[in-house]
Amino acid sequence: MLTEQSVERGFRKLFDTVGFGEGEFEKAEDLLDQLRPESPLKHRLGCELDELRELVATGR
Repeated sequence: MLTEQSVERGFRKLFDTVGFGEGEFEKAEDLLDQLRPESPLKHRLGCELDELRELVATGR
């Protein structure tokens, strides 16, 4: 199991570049699965991931 710090670092690296897609979303989900279900970080990053998906879906 990864630490919260390493999960957050990996999550940020995935979306650090322009032009990310479904592959990055899947990797981000895998990272979030490494966190405890009750983790506030898991909730926060999950919300950010949902927002990013919406932005990509709307073409922004």
